[in-house]
Amino acid sequence: MNHILSDLEPKEVFHYFEEICAIPHGSTNTKKISDYLVSFAKEQKLRYIQDDTNNVIIFKDGSKGYESSAPVMLQGHMDMVCEKETGCEIDFQTDGLSLELKDGIISAKGTTLGGDDGIAVAYMLAILASDTIPHPPLEAVFTVDEEIGMLGAAALDCSPLKSRIMLNMDSEDEGHLLVSCAGGVTATAHLPYLKTTKEGIPATLSIKGLLGGHSGVEIDKGRANANMLLGRTLYQLSKALYFDLVSVEGGSKDNAIPREATAKLLFTKEQDYSAAAEHISRLEEIYQREYHATDAGITLSLTLGHSAQKFSASGNSGSNAAIAASTDSADTGNVATSTKDKLTKVSALNGETTEKIITALVTLPNGIQKMSHDIEGLVQTSLNLGILQTKEREITFSFAVRSNVSTEKEELTDRISCLMETLGGNVTLSGDYPAWEYKKDSPLRELMVSIFEKQYGKKPVIEALHAGVECGLFAGKMEELDCVSFGPDMKDIHTPKESMDVESVRRTWEYTLEILKNLK
Repeated sequence: MNHILSDLEPKEVFHYFEEICAIPHGSTNTKKISDYLVSFAKEQKLRYIQDDTNNVIIFKDGSKGYESSAPVMLQGHMDMVCEKETGCEIDFQTDGLSLELKDGIISAKGTTLGGDDGIAVAYMLAILASDTIPHPPLEAVFTVDEEIGMLGAAALDCSPLKSRIMLNMDSEDEGHLLVSCAGGVTATAHLPYLKTTKEGIPATLSIKGLLGGHSGVEIDKGRANANMLLGRTLYQLSKALYFDLVSVEGGSKDNAIPREATAKLLFTKEQDYSAAAEHISRLEEIYQREYHATDAGITLSLTLGHSAQKFSASGNSGSNAAIAASTDSADTGNVATSTKDKLTKVSALNGETTEKIITALVTLPNGIQKMSHDIEGLVQTSLNLGILQTKEREITFSFAVRSNVSTEKEELTDRISCLMETLGGNVTLSGDYPAWEYKKDSPLRELMVSIFEKQYGKKPVIEALHAGVECGLFAGKMEELDCVSFGPDMKDIHTPKESMDVESVRRTWEYTLEILKNLK
């Protein structure tokens, strides 16, 4: 192994970071890195726990003068996101990373770096290995599979942990102290449908060109949601003319603002098809005007036939074949195209089901529901209709529901349930994780702010995140936990361009040691 980081300071931190990078440690592939941590604990003669999911806890007594101090938890996750450039031959299951160092910036050749959250692991090991760093009794918690749903933190038995002070090292902006995050749940609404066979003119309504984005981080940008626009469009059409729905599809992930959506329609009269095309042209102008600052590229189209539309990232959209028209190719001609030879028998949703789907899409809540009164600019509660699917027997509407206040999250899922039950459907919940609620009284936050001001000569940014982090799970399990998340500068995490700033790592190391020194 070529040790290209061996001359960097702090040496002990970069020594462990380089060792970590040599071990495959993508999400779900954590056994080797977990065993490495156990070997480290044995070499250092430190007590440890390794659970069935590969989480590891390492304990260390307080240094001289800190023996009776309150214990402190150091926490980070050992798994990384494995992404690589086209042509890169690395096998993430078996190969380590090829590190690069240029102008004080560390990256990995052709792949993600795993600074998120390998640097936390390196910090923790360097502290545990030292005989000279002043610190209270330590409980170092290394979790797995954070990147795919915080599965390790969710599975961890916290009963052996006595700490009520937690330093989470999983942030990517030096000088930013994260003090709150949203809790979340996936709410999936299920609406059964009935079908009937009809003869008519099949057509496909498509909404495309939206910007999309992360449903937590970018929910405040005012971007259009393709699924919601689809509902609005269908309702406007239904007020002016008659059609039957065959299927609806949109989005691929519940936590991503959907960029595209389609509806397969059936018109019984040629004039209804022509009128619909004219309405859609006017609606496109309206949407482009309304969203000119966020989604200027919105396009609406109506084409003859039922064009294939796949949103495979979210699951089984192929089941549409059961209710699709026999005409499966799109005629991209304009309104003047003759429809006389397009009449075909189609297994469509009946009129009542069509009305229910449109009602749901128009009235289901979406987007920001409440802003925080405690932290300026923070979205407190929101939801995102990320996936719309026509399945074999039902239409499903999948939401990412988020809130920094747990009762508001519950209220939102109740609102979805109330509407769906009225329409004859139901709602299932999955992947529930708790909010990390803002603590107005946080001695740890006050201490870290004070130390930061002395070291940096300026105030840190105190922020909350409208997305989930592991702190929320720990706060939900450990009553009265006082927690702050921080870390060094990293850029482009989760991409092959990921990088980490050497000097920022050094400053954050010094900051961490000063925090531990003052937690006596």
